[in-house]
Amino acid sequence: MNNNTRRPSQTTASAPSTAAVPHIPSPARAVPLSHLSLVERRVLTTAQLREHGVSATKAASQCRDGGPWQQLLPGIFVLHQGPPTSEERLHAALLYAGRPGLRGQGEQEGWESEAVVTGLAALALHRFTSAPPLLGLEHIDVMVPRTRRLRSTGCVRIVRAHALPGTQMITGLPVAPVARAVADAVAHLSDADTVRRIMAEAVRGGHCEPSALVRELNLARLLTRPHVADAVDSIVAEGRSVGEERLYEMVRAFGLPDPVWNVDLRLPGGPHLGGVDAFWPDQSVALELDTRVPRRHGDAAGSPLSGRSRELGEWSEYARKREHLERLGITVIHMTPQKLREAMDQQATVVRTALMASADRDPAAYVVVLPR
Repeated sequence: MNNNTRRPSQTTASAPSTAAVPHIPSPARAVPLSHLSLVERRVLTTAQLREHGVSATKAASQCRDGGPWQQLLPGIFVLHQGPPTSEERLHAALLYAGRPGLRGQGEQEGWESEAVVTGLAALALHRFTSAPPLLGLEHIDVMVPRTRRLRSTGCVRIVRAHALPGTQMITGLPVAPVARAVADAVAHLSDADTVRRIMAEAVRGGHCEPSALVRELNLARLLTRPHVADAVDSIVAEGRSVGEERLYEMVRAFGLPDPVWNVDLRLPGGPHLGGVDAFWPDQSVALELDTRVPRRHGDAAGSPLSGRSRELGEWSEYARKREHLERLGITVIHMTPQKLREAMDQQATVVRTALMASADRDPAAYVVVLPR
């Protein structure tokens, strides 16, 4: 016998663990699982399992007592026992809310247009510290078009919308913008402190402007709730504070001359002209932040129309003040916190241009500047 005869190689390397991804039968025509991500291999629909060679009857048998799988939602299977992870719950919720024709082979292309994570789950994905962790949520809110015939079930709460908002992709999942997610979360919250914390974080953290948030609350008809209306008053003040901080930052960052801040203007011995957020006396340039927040339902007067009337009245006051100051030769710059956040460099250019142009204008009327 030849001692040099080569024997089959014996390796001690262990095979990859299949505990997290149970075996799925693979007939000759079954679609392989290799193109799916790990979470997609753990959470599959009835249609996806069929694509991989598993019949509905076989899937149901795998979910019996002591079986290796579990059915989390109608037509949605988690291919392991034990509590699903937060990622698996989100994935399952989106698969449940997606159109059946878009669920095959783990495709996610239909999610963005057919189902969107919203409410507290969306805020958790936006990393809100005031929102509970995903695993602590009893429900995952999923927004779908109003025409969909779909019901809330299990951990999924369906939110219907006339039109889905533009979404953000976070960890590969379609998520509602913050203002809409806050409104959908507030709709199911009765604790005033929680509502106030969430709304304050949305504004203070720069996630959205107060006007955008109040617009969504208004569309959801939530401003009639006293604890929501009280929180709105807080975020209006919060929004002004954030806007002023951005204005200070703009002056510092772009080397603009220091103005006098938050002053009242008066004619000598004459009437009050109004307050402005910044004023450059030598150049006769005034800047005013527009932090108005429109409210049309549930305002102080209790009438759906009075909020609109108040909005128009506030704008008329802005316009009247601006026209009066400009007649006196004072240039008035109208700026919003949103413009400061999105294009601070452009706003700095506007201010610098107005300051430089003052040399070519006729001298403005003399005004008295008083602290506000």
